[in-house]
Formats: sequence, structure tokens, C-alpha cells
Amino acid sequence: MTSSIIQSDKIRNLAIVAHVDHGKTTLVDQLLKHSGAFRDNQVVEERAMDSMDQERERGITIKAKNTSVRWGDHLINIVDTPGHADFGGEVERVMKMVDGVMLVVDAYEGPQAQTRFVLQKALAAGLNPVVFVNKIDRPNARPEEMQELVLELFLELEASEEQFNAPFLFGSAKDGYAKCSLDDEGKDMNPLFEAIVESVPPPEIEESSTFRMLVSNVDWSDYVGRIAIGKVLSGGVRIGDPLWRLRQDVKPERAKVTKVFEYSALDTNDASEGIAGNIIGVSGFEEVDIGETLSSEEEAETLPFVEIDPPTVMMSFSVNDGPLAGREGDRVTSREIRDRLIKEARTNISIKFEETGESTEFRVNARGAMQVAVVVEEMRREGFEVLVSRPTVIK
Repeated sequence: MTSSIIQSDKIRNLAIVAHVDHGKTTLVDQLLKHSGAFRDNQVVEERAMDSMDQERERGITIKAKNTSVRWGDHLINIVDTPGHADFGGEVERVMKMVDGVMLVVDAYEGPQAQTRFVLQKALAAGLNPVVFVNKIDRPNARPEEMQELVLELFLELEASEEQFNAPFLFGSAKDGYAKCSLDDEGKDMNPLFEAIVESVPPPEIEESSTFRMLVSNVDWSDYVGRIAIGKVLSGGVRIGDPLWRLRQDVKPERAKVTKVFEYSALDTNDASEGIAGNIIGVSGFEEVDIGETLSSEEEAETLPFVEIDPPTVMMSFSVNDGPLAGREGDRVTSREIRDRLIKEARTNISIKFEETGESTEFRVNARGAMQVAVVVEEMRREGFEVLVSRPTVIK
């Protein structure tokens, strides 16, 4: 169990965003390594933050996920976010957990369309950026030109003066160094850590003993069940404390905390207490969903959740009634398919599940065809058989 409790002003919470293949996940690997998160003889896979098989195979981030590094006396919570607009819901919901954003840009390709989408969400949320121009070791790198393009993008997205004056760092995530100027010698990642601590503000917390936390993500453990993840806005929580699950227009539900988790490198560790400003996990509720509020007081106000962009495409899922049904999978009934889609919609807030009136057909609204393709492939690997229609644009 974690014994040392860090002060709130020593915490930094930031999201890391980038276009696909600009080196975001490799950079997180290096931050973990240079912070001393791994033993010298520990074998760590490349792109360690890519926890899903599909993420490793496709080379992209699909699900937002948390990690943290200790640098000096600071705790830096990092939320790895997808770089593709189809998974924008993953980006939008984590904006409530962080106070800054690190933008990773390829030194040759520069900011891309997906970068623009995610950065716009971060700037609109008032987050202070730190920019890392990656892959400057390549022969065709154009880091100074890329810096100008990023500044032009800041202007187009109506960044504030403070956001526009973001620190720029240059380096190579692959080789494990960052530097404040192209003329500096590239040694390690310390300049990037320093920029994060100086530019990302500590979390704003309410001066109240009442525990309040907005659920921004949910996880599952075979030992404790559903885990509510979010940034603590005020107060603290320990194992055994009573908490209330608060929702709009629904009677509050009471439960007792069975575990408190903190993030450390690639693991979740039991914590003695979850303090204000930190990103933690709490278990004890049989049912808890993204966007809900957990509080130590029944009469506390619910916390506002970020507005999610609406779905853009619709696809129907139905039972495979063809002659080869049951040859590939063993989960083929309409009830199994329905329950799986409902489960997906509960943890993937940009997906909407709808009944069609037909017992064997269901409608799924999503942000893009790629998002649905990932769900279909995940279901296939879980043993499902399903017929899926062509995507139809929602007008």
C-alpha cells in the first residue's frame, strides 16, 4: 500500500496528444524510464502504454489510459489520449481530469488534421500546452518550420495569450532526450519534466472537507468489480468511507469504499488515501458510470460533465442468420449481442445504442466507421458472430 501522500501543489495532471505515428506512446515510455519507474534489469515492452492487442497491431491509441511518474518531489499524472477523431469521445471526457496538455508534433510532418481536432478541444477547455517537436534526429527534420506551423495553428484556434506563449522543446523520443533549444546538447528528458512542472498549473481544489469526484473513466477488476476513475475536486477518501453516487433526477445511492487506487508507471497501486487534486480509482459501487459524481455527502451538487460531440455515422448490428452461422464463434444469440453493445455504450460515451423494434437487430451510432470497426473486431476476438451493415451518415 502506498504510504507517502504527496501535497496537492506538487501534483501535475496533463493529457498527451498527437497525430497517429508522431511518437506519443514512445515518448511516454521514455518519461517512465527516465523517471526511474522501472528497475535497471526490468524488461519493458516498447509502446508499453498500448494495452489493447488492437492498439499494438494498429500502432494507434484507442482507449484513453492513465499513468504517473515521480520527478523529484512532484507527481505527474499523464493521460494518454487517442489521436484519431473517431475516438474523440475518449479525448473529450479526460479534459475534466487534467490541467494541461502536451502536444507532440513530428519534426517533418508537423501538425495534422487529427492534431487540430484534439488540440482545439484542449485549448477550448482552457488547458495550458507544452509542445514537444519530436524526431529531430531524422535527416529530413524541419523543427524550426514546425514550430512556426504550430504557432499559426494556435492563432487559428484562438488560443489565449498564455496558451500562445507555450514552451517549445525539441528532441527524440526514440533516443530519449529533450532540449529547450536546437543548439543545446541532447542529454535526457529533464528539460521536458522541468517545462511540465513550470507550465502546467497544480490542480485547482475546493477548500472543503467534503469529498467530491467526477467519474471520467471506468475500469473493471475481477477482485473488486467496477472502478470509478477521476480527479478528486475536494476532500479525501479512505477505505471504508461511505460515499454517495449522485446523478441528475435519480435518487442518490450509498456504498462503502472497498479500495482506493493510485497510478504508478504501468500499474495501479493500493493507496492509503485519495487526496484532492490527484487522479485516483475508487471501488465499492456495483454500478457506476462515466459522468456521475461521487461524494461523501448525499446533498452535494452533481459536477458538470463535458459536452460530447454527437455521433456522425450509424450502423446496424444483427444476428448472423446465414448458412455458416456458428462456424467461427459461439456467442451468436441476440441477447448476447445486445448485452455486449450496451456494455460498450456504457464505457464508450461517444457510442449510442438503440433498439430497432426487431428482436434480432440493433442500431449503433458512433463518431466514425473506424470506431465501430474496432468494436466489431473486439467482439470477434471475444467469440461473437454478428452481421454489420454499411455505415450511414447521420444527418
